[in-house]
Amino acid sequence: MFADRATIYVRSGKGGDGHVSFRREKYVPNGGPDGGDGGNGGDVIFQVDEGLNTLVDFRHIRKYKAQDGEQGGKKNCHGKNGQDIVIKVPSGTVIKEAETGKVITDMSGDNKRVVLLKGGRGGNGNQHYATSTMQAPKYAQPGQPAQELTLLLELKVIADVGLVGFPNVGKSTLLSRVTNAQPKIANYHFTTLSPNLGVVDLEGSRGFVIADIPGLIEGASEGAGLGHEFLRHIERTKVIIHIVDAAGTEGRDPVADVYAINKELESYNADISKRPQVIAANKMDAVYDQEENDPLAALKAEFEPKGIPVYSISAISGKGLNELLYHVREMLDQVDEEPTVFAQEYFPEEEKISDSNMPYTVEYDAEADEYVIEGPRIEKMLGYTNLESEKGFTFFQNFLKDTGILDQLEELGIQEGDTVRMYGLSFDYYK
Repeated sequence: MFADRATIYVRSGKGGDGHVSFRREKYVPNGGPDGGDGGNGGDVIFQVDEGLNTLVDFRHIRKYKAQDGEQGGKKNCHGKNGQDIVIKVPSGTVIKEAETGKVITDMSGDNKRVVLLKGGRGGNGNQHYATSTMQAPKYAQPGQPAQELTLLLELKVIADVGLVGFPNVGKSTLLSRVTNAQPKIANYHFTTLSPNLGVVDLEGSRGFVIADIPGLIEGASEGAGLGHEFLRHIERTKVIIHIVDAAGTEGRDPVADVYAINKELESYNADISKRPQVIAANKMDAVYDQEENDPLAALKAEFEPKGIPVYSISAISGKGLNELLYHVREMLDQVDEEPTVFAQEYFPEEEKISDSNMPYTVEYDAEADEYVIEGPRIEKMLGYTNLESEKGFTFFQNFLKDTGILDQLEELGIQEGDTVRMYGLSFDYYK
């Protein structure tokens, strides 16, 4: 079964609670607090697996949970950290927040491994809260809660070139001739139910990846047939090959077919219809009376003035394929080499700390010569933010700016190089 979309639920691990206990040893009847810290909850991690090419596994398993952190113990025993859960997906999978449809991350290019949800931080044991005035604290910090999200996974095939055309025009046949792909080929509509990828090797030139996008029908951009399922895969392609049945073996008009396909592409995504295109007039070996009916001349007259070249080919015999493929290579050489990667639009950390009523303080500690930022809102932000990732650190910087914390530090007289402390983390301040 082909599957290029899936909806799943993911949850990181809850942080373990800190422990409340006191030393009780022989000859030490009133020992101090010795409650250990709770372990951190496990993270939810997405990782590219090059051996996968569909999302079919997610049809069977829809809930993924990382392990909770263990509670702290007596005698300063630290609770065990929860195990991360690693979810493997095919390259090209776009991960979105299900309700809004906003992109969280695109597992393409160099983006091979992402910590999507951080586990909750473990709570401090009561040993951390002893002071000169309260030597037997009966309070320990609870672990931070888990994060959870419902995700929409969409697989968008990564290929340089996309083959488009109506059903039964010869796309699968062409792909099998020019690449190592072995698509199923039969004489009926919608024979291809999943995009087939193949690598074209060209003698004396660089090869490229080509994808047979399954047969479209009019109305595909509105979801008719399996339109949305298929159009999704052409979003990353740089060059589009339109294959038309020049012989009209099913009574179709090849000129009208090109316009119909372009209309569907434009309706789905206007940017796609503007990409470089070439027309492959297939089944020319089946055109017997070219004096009265010359479909190749009609195609050239209609589209070459618009800058869309037309090539005569026969996918079955292989005639004209080399000329077509070398021209496509030239077209690829003229476009941007950077792959299409979808930018992040949804930040799980931001959703978790959006409550602006949570308090925080910004103060100067003269004794330590440090600026201290504390409070539930800060603690929650740090617990949910992966500062080791570039995106996480960027979010952290934006959080300090958007909440006015940087302005408050300036008002307190902070200078470049001064130290800022937040719950055990120290940073040097620079504008």
